[in-house]
Amino acid sequence: MTEYIVTARKWRPMVFEDVVGQNHVTTTLRNALLTGRLAHAYLFSGPRGCGKTTTARLLAKAVNCAGPKDANPDNECESCREITEGRSFDVLEIDGASNRGVEEIRNLRESVRYGPAKGTRRVYIIDEVHMLTKEAFNALLKTLEEPPAHVLFIFATTEIHKVPATILSRCQRFDFRRIATGEIAGKLSSIAQAEQVTIDNEALHLVARRGDGSLRDAQSLFDQVVSLCGTTVTYAQILEALHIVDQEVYFRVSDLMRARNAKGGLDLVDELLARGYDIREFLLGLMEHFRNLLVVKTTGSTALVEASDTFRERYEAEAEAFTVADLLRYQRFLAGTEAAIRWSAQPRFRLEADMVQLIQLQHAMEVGEVLAGLEELHRRLGEPSSTRLPPAKDMPRGSRKPPNDAAPRADSRPRPTVALGELSSRWMEFLQEVRAQRISLWSVLEATHPLEVHGSSVRVACQSDFQVDSMARHREVLSGIFQKVFGVPAMLEGVVAAEGSGASAPASAPAPAQEEHPVITALKRELGAEPI
Repeated sequence: MTEYIVTARKWRPMVFEDVVGQNHVTTTLRNALLTGRLAHAYLFSGPRGCGKTTTARLLAKAVNCAGPKDANPDNECESCREITEGRSFDVLEIDGASNRGVEEIRNLRESVRYGPAKGTRRVYIIDEVHMLTKEAFNALLKTLEEPPAHVLFIFATTEIHKVPATILSRCQRFDFRRIATGEIAGKLSSIAQAEQVTIDNEALHLVARRGDGSLRDAQSLFDQVVSLCGTTVTYAQILEALHIVDQEVYFRVSDLMRARNAKGGLDLVDELLARGYDIREFLLGLMEHFRNLLVVKTTGSTALVEASDTFRERYEAEAEAFTVADLLRYQRFLAGTEAAIRWSAQPRFRLEADMVQLIQLQHAMEVGEVLAGLEELHRRLGEPSSTRLPPAKDMPRGSRKPPNDAAPRADSRPRPTVALGELSSRWMEFLQEVRAQRISLWSVLEATHPLEVHGSSVRVACQSDFQVDSMARHREVLSGIFQKVFGVPAMLEGVVAAEGSGASAPASAPAPAQEEHPVITALKRELGAEPI
């Protein structure tokens, strides 16, 4: 019976062109080989499964190959075969995690004195080099700086920040990048064709996305689904095999939000949990869903969306139903939910509550829409508009503010930084940001609501002195979060309010004459304006 070899080993690159997504590294190494400008030490850093060790082996084969072709190993000579099979005396692969002590490095220093057995270079590949101890790194310094001419060091690491600067300065460093989903899908497609496996495009992209930038991880998942499904693999089978939330679920959430169907949201949560899906995985997928919509809405293109062509077309059509402001709010809201789920004793209850709240969130109103509404009100009332500003170039320098022929108002109170109506409608968004940054503070202030706005001061209705004291202790933090959410500075002050006091309580009673003015009446009726 033929021995089975996993895809990651069977289809390991044999020449530099086969390395996926790292052209900036392979091109430089090939040019160095062609021009004879090979360094004595290289450091390869990057995420897992992106080709660091594979490239190190290719470089080791290339420098020892008896008949290289355009700086690539021919993979036919005895030296290349020995390195491929892992039995070459001239290439030593060392695991930095299990050989991390100073004694191992001292032994290495002794062995570098001996020349290669067959090839032209003795190559030392140390994987996960950041695992070496401080003493081991110090023992390596002198040898690394002035090694014998026949020695080549190649280090690989996933945590470059743990490698001492003294080592970095003695190596040529190459940073391997995370492999794009499209590149992984393309490589898997060629492997599937060679293995005579039929797999559709959506399924390929799903496996590639689950690889999360690692070709090796994606190849392992490919082996898993082929073992389950055989030589014909479909998108639905992969969802079942890997227990992945279907992308359609996230589009269902979008539909529920447009229809403001809270009941449907609860039914969806129940369905997800009944099928055993992980709550955090669902939330992260939903955040990516709104990220894709935001990218399409902002750029007008699907180039940055990591999905198949079918789903890219759906995102392009779906983005028309949302505004940038709303999509940003959804992202922040879900980030807070995901953070809270980690510490929640009842994650289902939290998910259900936040799903209902997400579906019922009010749309964010743009400033242009408000001004257009005011213009329309003035037109209907037959009065001149005071919201339109003259062009800046027609105004004197240093006094660029709208002209106002009316007498100054008797009310000398400072102008509020944010209207109470907007503050009330977006207060939950503010609390979500508090939860994301200080979950303990959010648990204390969850039941608060804005009471009145006076200049840059916001009075917040609390239920107890404990809440008031908490706000006073964290005043600077709350002010910073307030400015992040509303875009204006303000100082929050907690007050113990009587039961039943609402967020719409005015700071002071307006004058009767203002209440009777038709513009004020229209603003209240059409835009929900409140006196300040």
